[in-house]
Amino acid sequence: MHLFEPLAQRSLTLRNRLVVAPMCQYSAADGVPDHWHMVNLGSRAVGGAALVIAEATAVSAQGRISLGDTGIWNDAQREAWRPIAHFITAQGAIAGIQLAHAGRKSSAQRPWEGRDALPAGQGDWLTVAPSALPFDTGWHVPQALDQAGIAAVVADFRAAAQRALAAGFQLIELHAAHGYLLHQFLSPLSNRRTDAYGGSFDNRTRIVHEVIAAVREVWPAELPLWLRISATDWAEHDAGWNIAQSVQLAQQVKPLGVDLIDVSSGGLIPHVSIPLAPGYQVPFAARIRREAGIATGAVGLITTPEQAAAIIDAGDADVVLIARESLRDPYFPRRAAQALGAEITAPVQYQRAW
Repeated sequence: MHLFEPLAQRSLTLRNRLVVAPMCQYSAADGVPDHWHMVNLGSRAVGGAALVIAEATAVSAQGRISLGDTGIWNDAQREAWRPIAHFITAQGAIAGIQLAHAGRKSSAQRPWEGRDALPAGQGDWLTVAPSALPFDTGWHVPQALDQAGIAAVVADFRAAAQRALAAGFQLIELHAAHGYLLHQFLSPLSNRRTDAYGGSFDNRTRIVHEVIAAVREVWPAELPLWLRISATDWAEHDAGWNIAQSVQLAQQVKPLGVDLIDVSSGGLIPHVSIPLAPGYQVPFAARIRREAGIATGAVGLITTPEQAAAIIDAGDADVVLIARESLRDPYFPRRAAQALGAEITAPVQYQRAW
C-alpha cells in the first residue's frame, strides 16, 4: 500500500504518508503549551501518524490569533514544548511545528467565544498587516508594517526556528495560508503596498522568500522545511491569489530549501463561496506537484482510508494531512492500516489489540 510506504525527507524518514495537520487548540496561557497539548499531540503520535505538526504557533505575542494561542517567542515556551516534542519522537513519529503570524487576523476571540475581533478593552492588542485593511466589518484596522516592522517579523521567524530546534522539533512548517500575515502579503486583495513588498508578484512574495532564507540560516540542512499555502483565495473572477501564482511560488521556493508544499486554500477574505466536497483541494496539490516538481501535501475533507490511499496511489500528493478526522479519531492511521491490509507497528502497551 503506497499510503504506508515510507517517505524520505532529507535525513528523516516518515514511516508512512499520513500526517496530523496543525490544528489550533486555543488553550494555552501566555503562549505556553500545557498538559492538554501533550495529550492532544501525543495521542496522535501513538495513533500511528508519521508526522505530528503542532498547531499554528506564534512567533511573537503580536502574531497570536487569540489569547489562547501557543507561542515560541520566549524561552519559557521553548521549555514547555520540549517534553511534548520528545514524547512524539519517542513514539516513532516526527515532531513538527507550524510557525505563524496572524497579521490582521490577530487579536481575535477564541472560536467558542465567537468568531470576531476582540472588543476594545478585553485583552485586544495592536494588529499589523501589509496594508491598513481590516479582515472584515467590525475588525481592527491593522497598522501597515514599515520596513523596520517587516524586518522584525522576519527576525521573529528566525528566532522561533532556533527555539523550535532547541525544543526538539525535527520539522518546521511555515504558515503562509488561511489569510494570516504571509498570505496577506501574497494576495493583492490584502496587499496594496507600492514599495518593494507590494504590487508585482516578485514584490508580494518577497517576505516569504526572506522568511524562508532566515529560517534556513538557523534550521539544519539535514532537517525538512515545509510551507503551507492557500492555493486560491476563492475570490470572484479568480482575483487575488490563485493556483497559477501558487505554482510559480512553489517553483521559486524549492531551491531556497523548501521540501514540501502543504496545499490548502481560502481564509483571506470572508463571505466567499467555496465548493466544499470530499478532497476538494486535492487538484491544487496535484497541479503544484506536477508543474513545480516539488513534493506536496493534500488536505481538506479527507475522511476515509480508501480516499487517502487513492490520493497517494494517483500521484496527486506525497502525503495526506488529516485534520478534523484526526480530532474524531486520534488512531486514524491504525484504522486505515487495518482497513487497507497494511502492517503498522503498535506500541508494546497496545499490542494485545493488534
